Amino acid sequence: MEYGIVFPHHEIGIDPGAIRAFAQGAEALGAKHLLIYDHVLGADPNRPGGWKNRPYDKDVRFHEPFTTLSFIAAVTRQIGLMTAVLILPQRQTVLVAKQAAEVALLSSGRLRLGIGTGWNRIEYEALNEDFHTRGKRQAEQVDLMRKLWCEDSLNYQGQWHTVTAASINPRPAATVPIWFGGSAPALLKRCGELGDGWIPLMGPTPAAAEAIRQIRTHREAAGLAWTGFGVQAQAQIAGGDPERWRSHAEKWHAVGATHLAIASHNAGLEGVDAHLQAAAGYLAAVADIGHSA
Repeated sequence: MEYGIVFPHHEIGIDPGAIRAFAQGAEALGAKHLLIYDHVLGADPNRPGGWKNRPYDKDVRFHEPFTTLSFIAAVTRQIGLMTAVLILPQRQTVLVAKQAAEVALLSSGRLRLGIGTGWNRIEYEALNEDFHTRGKRQAEQVDLMRKLWCEDSLNYQGQWHTVTAASINPRPAATVPIWFGGSAPALLKRCGELGDGWIPLMGPTPAAAEAIRQIRTHREAAGLAWTGFGVQAQAQIAGGDPERWRSHAEKWHAVGATHLAIASHNAGLEGVDAHLQAAAGYLAAVADIGHSA
């Protein structure tokens, strides 16, 4: 497995120096990739109807993925960059293709675009996109982006998108890899038929193993090779110790994960050094488990 690190979206704060220090520190630790989460806005807990038992609200910070990764690309040299996951259907497809192409160019091809459909209706409402068609639109979005990344001029007429004799410029040197996050049956089928990898939103459970089996079945039915398809798992510092981290990593390796990133947020850590020190402890504990140099 290739080991990486999750950008601590809330705890990192807004100091550019801290963000630079974290990214450079992660690279220096030997982390091979850096994941960044995505939410455009958060709900006010005092809104009509309330907002209880939700994973975040307006007081939780999420740095915008493309601009943040552009900054990180400029202060690092090798570490891979990945959105995990960008909520694609709440965004304009051609604009995402343009933004992803730019990050890919500025990072010398280090970007992997992890995408999802999301769950927060409030974001879709504010961004003027349809929450109910998000899954079906996602498939068309992927198709269109890939064409925009490689064609000088195209005519595209889909159910939700129209492009008439146009394209983006500059385009990336190679198409940006697209990994799908989620576990609904329709998503697993879409991932198998269209994706370069899967981002499980669960632990290394029998359900995860079954999801991978389903994705592989869909790929084979579509005439696509399994070789080269990736599985991007995550682990948590919080509540763990070296023994538990090793056990968790071993389970992911057995299930079939190709990538595993450690998340240090929500662990009561303060400051860049504390997050990097925790990540270093994790990486040292699991270094011999399915390790890819």
